[in-house]
Amino acid sequence: MQLFRISISVIVIACFCAEALHAQKRRKNKKGEEEEITQTLELPKDPPNAVVADPQRLVFLTAPMSSKGLLSQQVRDGAKALRSLARGGQIVKIRGFVAGTGDLRRLAAVVSEYFTDSRQPIPAVSAIQVGALPQEGAQVWMEAIAVDKKAVNPNGLAFLSGQAVSGKEPVQRVMPLITESAGRLQTALKGINVPPDQMLRVTCFTSALGDYAEIRSHLAQQFPKATTTVVQLLRGLSNGLVECEGMARLVSAPSKPLDLVNPAGLQASANYSLVALVNAPKVVITGTQLAFNSSDADIRLAFDRLGKSVEEAGGSLKNTVMTGYYPLTQSTMDKIRQVRFEFLDKGKPPASTMLLFEGLPSMDASFGVEVIALP
Repeated sequence: MQLFRISISVIVIACFCAEALHAQKRRKNKKGEEEEITQTLELPKDPPNAVVADPQRLVFLTAPMSSKGLLSQQVRDGAKALRSLARGGQIVKIRGFVAGTGDLRRLAAVVSEYFTDSRQPIPAVSAIQVGALPQEGAQVWMEAIAVDKKAVNPNGLAFLSGQAVSGKEPVQRVMPLITESAGRLQTALKGINVPPDQMLRVTCFTSALGDYAEIRSHLAQQFPKATTTVVQLLRGLSNGLVECEGMARLVSAPSKPLDLVNPAGLQASANYSLVALVNAPKVVITGTQLAFNSSDADIRLAFDRLGKSVEEAGGSLKNTVMTGYYPLTQSTMDKIRQVRFEFLDKGKPPASTMLLFEGLPSMDASFGVEVIALP
């Protein structure tokens, strides 16, 4: 009987404590009625505008495409795959090419959520809408730059400008143009005494993907150790177009932290360098800075904001290694060409890729720009 009374007392006390705890979670509204206090979840942070990394430790990764689920799930699966490929190294940059009608803003949001949940630093992010991807049902294809645990590029890196080739071939077959663009990358590598098996990444932008299997096979033969990405720029491009860019491991160190060269056998330009050789203690890698609207002032404002992000990370636009431009119209592209050297060093033009793309994460955006720069 005594044991029974003790048990009843314990139950009463437990109930009282539970009710007291529940009461602490209540509050009164303006009418004096009690209401539950809902828990507020902390929103994930935005990806950083720029990150700093050691170029001797950079590795370049490409996640496998997936047709499973909608855009958010595919981004999450891609981020998970990239983390696995990084083998414990920190991912510092993700560039995602999105096809279809998915909201491009989801890419940065899901990447931020995933890395926050994984208790990992959030990488810089670029999201670009393209015309198509080479796998049916795939809505995103993600590339990444990660920092390895050891120096894998002891002599530094080479950043190769996109090699543009155009023609009038049937829109579904661009293999002849791929062959020529990849051949120019081979010529650039030869000019800096780097063998093809030291190419680490090749990204090709094309007008069509009808012969993707052949393209993939050719790139694998030409650059056997490189990760490759091939996307269709626009949905309605009628003329044949291919532009392939690359990143390679140097076999001998350049004489200075940044050496901009134009190898023999390729057409040089006063507005960009064909190859940028980098052997510096650190580089600054940015996400995409958008320009909203397309007046000259809007273009300058985007460059100004980009410059501030680079400076806050310890870099300078005057020491830019490579630029990636994502304009949506030809008139915007022309304005970029007119304005960019107000912020970049025309005496040291960086490597560059600039093509028209399908879209960006804002309806008001006219172009996006990202850079890799030195202090």
